[in-house]
Amino acid sequence: MATRPDAAPVRSGVAGTTEILAPTLLEYLAVRAVRPSGAVVHTGVGLGRRGCSSGAVGAVVCGLAGGLDPALAPGTIVVPSAVATPDGLSRQCDPALVSALRDGARALGFEPRSGPMLTAPQLVTGPARGFWAARGFIAADMETALLPSGMPVATVRVILDAVARPISERWTTPGAALGRPGLLREFFWLSWAAPRYALRAARVLDAGLARLG
Repeated sequence: MATRPDAAPVRSGVAGTTEILAPTLLEYLAVRAVRPSGAVVHTGVGLGRRGCSSGAVGAVVCGLAGGLDPALAPGTIVVPSAVATPDGLSRQCDPALVSALRDGARALGFEPRSGPMLTAPQLVTGPARGFWAARGFIAADMETALLPSGMPVATVRVILDAVARPISERWTTPGAALGRPGLLREFFWLSWAAPRYALRAARVLDAGLARLG
């Protein structure tokens, strides 16, 4: 896919500049590969490294997610309509951004899934998946609902950790996970899937933002 030379901070239908946020280094590099001249913020997981820039008036988070709905296979694109935290803080995603990202996914041949997404403080694994799925959440991230209130936000995510193919919560600290017996096969699958899916999310982001003009 060709990249645009003018991929700078996006002037969208949302008044002002929409900032692109990438939680992990892998996700940041994927966005950079697609939008090499654009402004991208590497936030860290859970916004632990930094949040939006002070001048941002909108934000799109791009990256990977965990699936809560058993129907979501690895590689599925999710553009949620709303996000919420476990303690009940919820917000609607910006309709203009959501519509553009969904159209971008379709332009690339993918049918995105929508619905509420949970922003959790850690990976959602085991019985917790079913608990949150029963409350209507289709996927989980660790960032979007934490963005400043009142700011137009959206997120495009690709499912990596799925109900049908779960990954160990030990991967939140990869160095420790690599030393665990039984995780070698999982490591090889993640080495293949994570870069591929992070790049998919970045391409959908780029195609969606192009539609905002």
